[in-house]
Amino acid sequence: MTSTSTSRVAGRAAADLAAFVATLSSEDVPEEALRLAERAVLDTVGVTLAGAGTEAGTIASAALDDGGGETTVLGRDESRPLSDAVFANATAGHALDFDDVALAAMDGHPSVTMVAPLLAVGEREGTSGSELLTAFVAGFETQNYLSRPISPGHYEDGWHATSTIGVFGAAAAVSRLLELSPERIEHALAIAASMPAGLKRNFGSTTKPIHAGQAARSGTTAALLAAEGATANPGAIDGEDGFFDLYCGDERPTLDKLPKLGTRWSILEDGIDVKKYPCCYYTHAAIYAASELADRHELEAGTIDEVAVTASQGAADALEYDDPDTGLEAKFSMPYLVASAIARERVDLAAFDAERLDESAVQFVRDRVQLTIDDELPYDSNAVRIEITTRDGETYERTQQRPPGTHDDPLSNEELREKFCMCAERAPAAVDIDDALHALGSLRTVPDVGDVLETL
Repeated sequence: MTSTSTSRVAGRAAADLAAFVATLSSEDVPEEALRLAERAVLDTVGVTLAGAGTEAGTIASAALDDGGGETTVLGRDESRPLSDAVFANATAGHALDFDDVALAAMDGHPSVTMVAPLLAVGEREGTSGSELLTAFVAGFETQNYLSRPISPGHYEDGWHATSTIGVFGAAAAVSRLLELSPERIEHALAIAASMPAGLKRNFGSTTKPIHAGQAARSGTTAALLAAEGATANPGAIDGEDGFFDLYCGDERPTLDKLPKLGTRWSILEDGIDVKKYPCCYYTHAAIYAASELADRHELEAGTIDEVAVTASQGAADALEYDDPDTGLEAKFSMPYLVASAIARERVDLAAFDAERLDESAVQFVRDRVQLTIDDELPYDSNAVRIEITTRDGETYERTQQRPPGTHDDPLSNEELREKFCMCAERAPAAVDIDDALHALGSLRTVPDVGDVLETL
């Protein structure tokens, strides 16, 4: 594997990445990195199965040509042409906002834009599980590499990084799977630089998960085009008026943040955070803190007088729905989610069903939740402080620095399995859950990922 270094010469970002991706093999990747990638694939497949039955998942599938194809649409007992299946699966994977995140590395959801393309192309190519996981790591490291010079300004400026950064992850991952040459991968990444899109303004709507679908499809297309000989300007990423310049936000891109590929592994150092709750990640620390306080002090909904939540500016920007009308809006509502944690004692998939939104106990607490910004917190901090005051004047307080399920405090294997089962049971088509868990849990040893897809 080629180790690369930072350079300020236009075109070097794509060239360095291309050299890294093209020469990466499973023997180069630390065993722990492959294990984390395996967990990420299992988790992403699970939320995709459940997402297939959501409004966004159904729309994404219905909007495509139903003439059939060679590529599996997860959870729906359907097949479509490759790019259509990639779009449908990645959209479904983000539909519940239950897919993993990597805020420390890239302010987005890294796996959802890569797993759908990897499974689709892997199914077509007869790829082994080991090769798929190596390609996943290549894509993950690519996303981290390209996000660092423009984060967090890129996200602050209104871009949805899952889509705008994820397109490069998909392009790199598919390029690795196709074993493209460094020259072709460089073009694939530069082609992808013309494709980033996705606005935070569309959070809380079916368009948000479509961001993931379009990024996955566009990144796949970029790799397939490069494989056929399509070219792009080598400075499309780091040259004048390239991706870094146009997407950096108010601050200039800091190219000295580019990490040294192949020596510092982002998947190990920054890690992947697996979601415990199916909603915006900025709410997870608050949900956990509120749940802990309510449980420890046996708080009932009717006893609550006020709930004060203090969080970062990033959280406030993302959480714009104080009084949500739909389940999608509720995923971006701090009042609703904290109230659910206290009144319902859990925030699960059922919390976003239409009939749950106006439950009287939840509504009672929701009306008493106030979100305040702590200007001393970093913009993208997940830390929160919760103060619950009861009608008898008692106040209970908890500060939560990180949500559950982070890289440093991961969900247990059993919790991950329980999450997968909960999701798989919501798939529109029947899933052989035991066989799927076995195949995905030992993906490193699977000779052909097509065998895994047969269980889904």
